[in-house]
Formats: sequence, structure tokens, C-alpha cells
Amino acid sequence: MLVDACEVFADGDWVESKDQSPEGIRLIQTGNVGKGVFKDRGEKARYISEATFKRLRCTEIFEGDCLISRLPDPVGRSCLLPETGERMITAVDCTIVRFNPKQLLPEFFNFYSQSDDYLKAVDAETTGTTRKRISRSKLGQAAIPLPPLPEQQRIVDILDEAFEGVATAKAKAEKNLQNARALFESHLQSVFSQRGKGWVENKLKSLTTKIGSGATPRGGEESYKSEGVSLIRSLNVHDLGFRYPKLAFLDDAQADDLSNVEVQRRDVLLNITGASVARCCIVPEDVFPARVNQHVSIIRPIADKLDADFLHYLLISKPYKDQLLQTGAEGGSTRQAITKAQIQDFSVKYPATLKEQKSIVAKLDAMLAETQRLASLYERKLAALEALKKSLLHQAFNGKL
Repeated sequence: MLVDACEVFADGDWVESKDQSPEGIRLIQTGNVGKGVFKDRGEKARYISEATFKRLRCTEIFEGDCLISRLPDPVGRSCLLPETGERMITAVDCTIVRFNPKQLLPEFFNFYSQSDDYLKAVDAETTGTTRKRISRSKLGQAAIPLPPLPEQQRIVDILDEAFEGVATAKAKAEKNLQNARALFESHLQSVFSQRGKGWVENKLKSLTTKIGSGATPRGGEESYKSEGVSLIRSLNVHDLGFRYPKLAFLDDAQADDLSNVEVQRRDVLLNITGASVARCCIVPEDVFPARVNQHVSIIRPIADKLDADFLHYLLISKPYKDQLLQTGAEGGSTRQAITKAQIQDFSVKYPATLKEQKSIVAKLDAMLAETQRLASLYERKLAALEALKKSLLHQAFNGKL
């Protein structure tokens, strides 16, 4: 059992907001505990004073101590404290572990705590329906492998070297992924900031037949159906793509009540409230028939004036996205919002001919397809590297390494 291999096995301290100070002794929280890694998050650091430390009789923690989070996500994740140059305590939802050096190497447990075997064992002992957690006593009962110390050290050395190689490969893949996306975004920005000849400018109200948002049916989410007419919400609208998870549905009567916001093919959708304001997409064919709720605006271009795909690319390009975000920030005192009138008066520049608009769209489509191909390649590589880590951990703690 975990507790049997420890010299110290205790919970952190209960520190309320009123006990905190702008400086002093650092309060380490569950958010600082990653899977096998300490997350400094210095910008969110909290402290208590020396006087409060003494009054609350806090337990100081030190370099090399292990912290285990008893809250998700996931429950049971742990890390070893690095040298930070600060005095530290930890919060009540973290368990402090100081291992018996004659039984268990901290680094050995740090690797084991990242394995599916350990995390599944901890998950089986959690309680709670909306937010899982584990008690310290249940955590202490978790079974852990205890090979001889030389064998623990051998496994640690192998995993150290392997994980260093995996980390290097992941960093390279992540950088390549960022570069691929950045290249497309840079090209998209240049199209709409370095315009060629023959471009004109107009407000959207002169280029559209409809601009308007919908509503939520009576009864809210509880009235949604498992199938029927799609109700598109802001969580479905993302730049460069529609997201299907949590797509809501209406019955015919509910859809009839929202007939004035029926989505048509080639409509451009724009999020107009909240944190997702200014996200934009075109609705895919398999979502029809559809309506939108009050957080999404339909923008329906006049087909012989403005190509829908061109408008979509324009609205997600940095020059126009920045304008929309600024409009949203000015539109609400507590929540970002863009009004119908602001969309109508939103000025855009575009090639006067549909032929030129479609030519630009074709080039952007081709570049986007290549970007998505590369992104998929790098994402598969990242997934494979994560699978390799899991495989190595499973082998290490099942006597196969």
C-alpha cells in the first residue's frame, strides 16, 4: 500500500481566501499538480503571511516532496516539488507524501503515478457524481509495485531516457503543427490586408438578403429532442469548421416557431455573444434542416455580389477578426456582444467580380487542405508518442521492461 512506503502522508492545509496575502509563503494548489510534472503557474500564485502560517499551524513542504491531487482531472495525479526558491505549503485537497528512502524512490512513484494501472486503481476508489474525489485514507490503500531499490533505479533510468526522447519528438511535432497553422493564417491575413486591384468596399447590409439571430425554444435545453430539425448554437460554430458534438434538435412545432431564422445553404454563421464571439463557419449539408439560437447570427450574402466562402474566409482573417472582436468588446458591459445593426454596418472590402472572389477561395481551399493534411499527420504522431509513453509505463510496472 502507498501509505506503508511513506514517512509522511498528510493532507495540506485549509486556507480560506481571507487568510491569503499578496506575498509571503507560496500556497501550492491542485492546479499546480500535473501528471508527473509541477506546473508553476506563477501568474496565479497565492500566498499567506508568516503570521498566518504560524496561526494555522501549516505544514511546510520541500523540494522532493510528492503532492497528490485528490480532485480531478484526473484524480490521483501527482508531481515532485522542484526547487523554486520559495517557502511553500499546499492546499487541503493535496496529499503530501514523503517517501521512505529505504522502500520507494520518489522518481519511481512519479513514473508509476502516470500509468493507467495506477490511475484506474485510484479511479475505482473515488466518490462523487458531479465531481469525483478520493479520501486520503482510500488513497493510502492504493497498491503500488515495490521491487528492490536497484530495480526501481534501473526502471527510472530507462524511463528517464525514453521520456526525454519522447518529449523531444513531441516538442518537434507540436512546433511543426504550430508552423503549419501559422503559415495558413499568415497567408489568409495577407490576402485581406494586401488587396490587389479591382477591390471595392461596402457595408454588409448592401451585400446580404438577411442578417439576424434566432431564439431558444420555451423550456430551454430540457425541451430539446434527440432528433429532428437542427438547432445550431454558438458551441457548434467554429472558424473553418462546424462542430457536431452537443448539436441540439427541435420537433416540427418548435422549428415552426423559429421559421424566421431558418438556415439556408450557403449561409454564413457568426457567433455574436459571449467568449466565442466572432467565431464563424458555413453550415455543412448534413446539418439541414436547421435553425439558430439567439447567440448565432445568419449572414446571407447576395449570391451575385458576394461569394459565401469568400465572406467566411474574410470574417476569420486577422484584420476583420480583430475588428469584430473590438466591436464585441464594445457591445456589452459584462459580456461581449455584436448587434444586428453593427453587423449591417460592418464594412468589408472584396473583389468586384465573383470570378476573382472564387479564384481566391480556390487558392485558400487548396492551402487549407494541405494545412489540414499536415496537421492530421502531426496530430497522429503526437497521439502515437502518447501511446508509446503509456506502453512503456505499462511494461515498466508489469515486469516487462
